Amino acid sequence: MSASGGTKAIVAALAANLAIAASKFVAFAFSGSSSMLAEGVHSLADSGNQALLLVGGKKAQREATPQHPFGYGRERYIYAFLVSIILFSVGGMFALYEGYEKIKHPHEIEHWYWPVGVLVFAIIAEAFSFRTAIKESNALRGKKSWKEFVRHAKAPELPVVLLEDLGALVGLILALGGVGLALITGDGVWDGIGTICIGVLLVLIAVVLAIETKSLLLGEAAGVEDVQKIEAAVVDGDTVTRIIHMRTLHLGPEELLVAAKIAVRHEDTAAEVASAIDAAEARIREAVPIARVIYLEPDIYSEAEAAKGADREATPGGPASHDTDH
Repeated sequence: MSASGGTKAIVAALAANLAIAASKFVAFAFSGSSSMLAEGVHSLADSGNQALLLVGGKKAQREATPQHPFGYGRERYIYAFLVSIILFSVGGMFALYEGYEKIKHPHEIEHWYWPVGVLVFAIIAEAFSFRTAIKESNALRGKKSWKEFVRHAKAPELPVVLLEDLGALVGLILALGGVGLALITGDGVWDGIGTICIGVLLVLIAVVLAIETKSLLLGEAAGVEDVQKIEAAVVDGDTVTRIIHMRTLHLGPEELLVAAKIAVRHEDTAAEVASAIDAAEARIREAVPIARVIYLEPDIYSEAEAAKGADREATPGGPASHDTDH
């Protein structure tokens, strides 16, 4: 996985969650707090999620094969989608069930100092992990808002870790609130209410992650800035006079497919057209290094065909069926 995959952030989150999960289960064993049990399962699920992201990053590095000629870059999207499913089922649904049971059969929290101490420790550890994820993301985010970064990032790992860490921090605060109210009032129902709030939070985060990673799995085009760079690089004003139409597709976070029909001059020889295509490919790769698979088809631009508009069954700007002035 490349640096843009956020490996450092994933490892930091994995280490934090393993330590936190162990401490939460110990606190549950001594206190009987359902919030602690739900948070322990949450941290364990998060640890598994980060392990899946690392596995996906490793598998994505495999070389292309005849059966998969465009490589395995989308493995990272698949594993990120699995993370959202696990977060929903193991984390969110378990917390909702545990909270319901706690409200139905409440009992006082024993040895209050265990859950409180663990929650304070967990908040510190999660804050460190969250800080690392923010630092890694800022290197790629640029001027985008956090919402835009999560929605439009092509590498799924950092948005996943960011949302997981954010959910973990908010969940810990909810758990601390539930445990605190249960201790103050002597009513264990508050512990169950805090657990249900954690479950709702995890389900919402899982749904957001599922929607975003599903879009990546279906295949997203290059970002607006990259498209503009590619368009500027293709046309040289000499042999390549314009782009008739172009499609881009992310084969993986760091691998882009570019397919375009380009207009060349009708008097150019085959050798001149071939040389122009090679030069255009070189310019595209220089402008957008992740554009690794490029297909350029030369054609003669026709005003008549272009005037037909965006007909899905026609090729915009394609060759006219009759003689026209070019």
